[in-house]
Amino acid sequence: MLSRATDYLSVFKTATRARWDLLSPFALLALSSIGVAFIYSAQFSTPLANWINQLVWLTAGAGIYVAVSLVDYRIWLSIWHWFYLACLLLLILVLLPGIGEERYGAQRWLDFGIFALQPSEPAKAAVLFATASMLMRARLGSIRQSLDTLGKLALAAGGPMLLILLQPDLKSAIVLPPMVFSMLYVSRLSSRFFAGALGAFLVVVSLVAWDMRGYMKFIEDNNLSYQRDRGRYEATSWIPLKDYQRNRIVSFVAPDKIDPMGIGWNQRQSLISVGSGGLTGKGWTEGTQAQLGYLPRAVAHNDFIFSVIAEERGFLGSLTVLGLFGIVLINGIRIAGLARDRFGTLLAVGVTVLFAVHVFVNIAMTIGLVPITGIPLPFISYGGSFVLSCCLLQGLVQSVYRFRKDFT
Repeated sequence: MLSRATDYLSVFKTATRARWDLLSPFALLALSSIGVAFIYSAQFSTPLANWINQLVWLTAGAGIYVAVSLVDYRIWLSIWHWFYLACLLLLILVLLPGIGEERYGAQRWLDFGIFALQPSEPAKAAVLFATASMLMRARLGSIRQSLDTLGKLALAAGGPMLLILLQPDLKSAIVLPPMVFSMLYVSRLSSRFFAGALGAFLVVVSLVAWDMRGYMKFIEDNNLSYQRDRGRYEATSWIPLKDYQRNRIVSFVAPDKIDPMGIGWNQRQSLISVGSGGLTGKGWTEGTQAQLGYLPRAVAHNDFIFSVIAEERGFLGSLTVLGLFGIVLINGIRIAGLARDRFGTLLAVGVTVLFAVHVFVNIAMTIGLVPITGIPLPFISYGGSFVLSCCLLQGLVQSVYRFRKDFT
């Protein structure tokens, strides 16, 4: 009798382990712990205690992660419409005067008292569900055969993107196209579509470059300030960019042209932070850039948290963070390959590419490879809406793994 009970217990443990992927959760837990530690460090010399708030968000996010993981991901096929409409409604509400809360010149938040929600965060999941659902049911072959699906998909993804850009929130909008295109690629869409998309992208880049040339000439010819006279060129240009966005591009391509104490300051101080860390760093809470305020305290704990890690833990600490993200991303692709249906594959690929874009752009921004965009680092940067969104999305990947086969 005891032997049989032991056998049953062994079988139960084996089945339980088989239904959960433990690799990504451990990596995410490590990243979250690093985030809390360095949010604390970035604000060590101030009375702020955002690290406590981050712990609260991570705890709530862990509940969301587990809840989403326990539900078969295929349920979203029947309810994604309602989730999408709810997110679309939130994106509209945030733009209405008196409802949306404005911060730093952008109307991106809905204030619920104890919690301020950024509707752009759940909108990422809404676009993911819409894209995966449409592509799962579509028959994609040639461009001619795919035009109907592509038209519907353009509306489904383009609507939220447009509303996000109107806030304006460029950083949240630019992470959506790579996610959608990766899912189209997995769906084996004709290569002609991607060739056309690349051509369109090059046209957009050329237009932005032409606009930037005109912007810099306008400022110099009229003896204006890049910081003080915001909006002057914006009012005369038909390219839908704000002057503060143009300033970020100028600070990247021509830092000598812009006020070094203005938009270019953050990236310069970030480069100093990363470069001064050496191999092992200056020690936790010992980084001078954030502690002395050279790396502004308004961004050190969120957009530029990687700079704090690089200064205080050096190259080895930075490599550890990159390694943990590598585990999450590679494991996400592995789970996409294990999925039992097209919908699961699309969800896992979409989430993984979305995270890859966040990681690449944020770290590239801190070391001067791309212009400043304000894209946060998943599970490390401070932010309630972003943390909860990340947990929901990673919970979906776990659900794809757990229900990769029928269990009896």
